[in-house]
Amino acid sequence: MTIKPGLNKFGMNSPYLCNNAPMIDWQDLHHFAALARTGSLSAAARELGVDHATVGRRIAALERSLDLRLIDRRPRTSPLTADGRAIAELVGRIDENVEAIRRYSKSAVAGLSAAVKISAPPSVAAHLLAPKAALFRMDHPDITLTVAGVSRRAAIDYGETDIAVRTTRPEENDLLVRRIGVMRFGLYAVPSFAQMPEEDWVFIGYDAALEHLTRETWLRGLLAGRPIVFRAADIFGQLEAARAGIGVLVLPTFLGDSEPALTRLPVAVPSPTRDLWLVTYPDLRRLPAVRAVMDFVCDVIGQSCPIRDDVSAGT
Repeated sequence: MTIKPGLNKFGMNSPYLCNNAPMIDWQDLHHFAALARTGSLSAAARELGVDHATVGRRIAALERSLDLRLIDRRPRTSPLTADGRAIAELVGRIDENVEAIRRYSKSAVAGLSAAVKISAPPSVAAHLLAPKAALFRMDHPDITLTVAGVSRRAAIDYGETDIAVRTTRPEENDLLVRRIGVMRFGLYAVPSFAQMPEEDWVFIGYDAALEHLTRETWLRGLLAGRPIVFRAADIFGQLEAARAGIGVLVLPTFLGDSEPALTRLPVAVPSPTRDLWLVTYPDLRRLPAVRAVMDFVCDVIGQSCPIRDDVSAGT
């Protein structure tokens, strides 16, 4: 292939430093690392909180900088080329080192006066942690909490959060992992549903993109031909529909049992459970502020989602 002077093999001007080494934008590398981890532009965009076009532009810019094609662009996936796989391995090491520097600097300068970020499933974040934040602030007025309710897995290793509450046990060996609670589920509806025959019940569920969730699998097993008449992308939309009397829905018991407009319905099939795991890095745990927040999260979740449940969640 003939390349015109000043142009790379993509037909674009490549940015170079005065010593002819390519100038690489760190953000381009960061976006490429997300793509390498997730396997698609859309998944990388969700992880980074941007649109997929932004990820595509960043990776195209990196390809121009390196004069290498890093991905094969296909309609639904973006597999890495051989060069892309090699670069992804190197970028992964850079990401790990940058994050280690961030954590070290935070632990070196921080005391009890700090900002600490927590990520948790939306229902846990909104209905367990946020309502107790005022009590935490009374004891720790110099710690600023950020609580994010996220359905996806927040990335601790890329500075997205300091502490995460997850419903699956992380497999990374370098993380500090602790089982802190058990989320239980039940069927709930306005009281009028408890007075009608069970065969007349209709249901509320997540949209199709979230049908893989444990609670949705359980719900489908209960339908027995009865319809889902309303779907929502998040638990809060479902809860509003249930309050309006649209149908029966699955809720975590800590949420459903505290909802005055709803009552728990009997069910013959045992309800599922999900372990709740507290996750952080060991070097972050050395921070007094992070330790205080970890204790707060463990106490709140331990009270509302105890590991041992003396009352059956399915009755």
